Amino acid sequence: MNEPTVTTIDLPRQRLWSLDTLRGFDMFWIIGGDAFFRTLAKTTDWGWADSLAFQLEHVEWEGLRAYDMIFPLFMFISGVAIPYAQGSRRQRGATRADIVRKTVIRALVLVLLGLAVNGILKFQFDDFRWPSVLGQIGLAYLGASLIVLFTHNFLSRALWLFGILIGYACVQLFIPVPGIGAGALTPEGIINGYIDRMILPGRLYGGAFDPEGILCIVSATGITLMGALVGQFLRRNEVTGSRKALLIFLAGAVFYTIGWAIAPWYPPIKAAWTTTFNLQAGGISMMLLAVFYLIIDVWNLRGWTFVFRVIGLNAITIYMINHRLIDFRHAAEFLFTGLASMSETWQPLILIAAALTLKWLFLYFLYKKNVFLRV
Repeated sequence: MNEPTVTTIDLPRQRLWSLDTLRGFDMFWIIGGDAFFRTLAKTTDWGWADSLAFQLEHVEWEGLRAYDMIFPLFMFISGVAIPYAQGSRRQRGATRADIVRKTVIRALVLVLLGLAVNGILKFQFDDFRWPSVLGQIGLAYLGASLIVLFTHNFLSRALWLFGILIGYACVQLFIPVPGIGAGALTPEGIINGYIDRMILPGRLYGGAFDPEGILCIVSATGITLMGALVGQFLRRNEVTGSRKALLIFLAGAVFYTIGWAIAPWYPPIKAAWTTTFNLQAGGISMMLLAVFYLIIDVWNLRGWTFVFRVIGLNAITIYMINHRLIDFRHAAEFLFTGLASMSETWQPLILIAAALTLKWLFLYFLYKKNVFLRV
């Protein structure tokens, strides 16, 4: 039986180095890179560090900063991998039913892992939060994968994407919430929160809404499908690598510009995954991937990528461990408090850097053993 497991994979096989690197770069910021640069800004008061620290905070509701890109970028990257994964399974003789079964299992495992991260094993269900980051990744990946699997060409998949983006905008803007009306894009008035409050048991992350709630999963399927379309384009052999990078970058710029132009009337809101947020975040994701792809896979400048690839190849592992299973900060304090105490000013920064280093060394150990969590 095909079951998700901790296993070994054949790293030398053909794969997009840029995708692993970009995934690792994305994860770097949530496993300690954010805390390091925020602390650096407080410690030094350097102008550039202050500017970066500002970008490493979520917007309160409307708008888009770099830190708001972490989750949608990860989902976009997971979408890029869909055509590669399905194509590889087809080559190994898998049927459509086999691929569906594998994808459904993957989604269910991610939902279960998300529940574990949220603390389901405490058995405190009255105040338990059922939606989760990993659950949304799994279900959006499932939705995008099924669309790719049961459509036959790029155009039909693009029509699905635009249908999701436009349909989702219409739901948020034109379907009235009882007692409030239509188009109220506030935490209490937006239709996402209304549906979450009606259907979801337990606690919602935002109180009146949940950023990984029911409608948000539908919208997140859109940005995952965006990635799948880019992945399908990258697999085309008749287009040169540099031209692929240019066209993906230009497409990303168009998506971002459309989202930016609409924003005054329909703002980007990450917590509600508005269509404008998908357009802007998806556009930036395309441009980032284009740059990484050009440098790494076209120009073959790969030496610098190793640090990030070690993280990117075990992204789910470090997400799980970083949140619940291993207290790297405590280990860093145990090992490096003496060194850090030599400078009272730099002590917090040294300890954060030490914890981040321990996380990377743990992932490097798994990498050397060729062990990866695959779901």
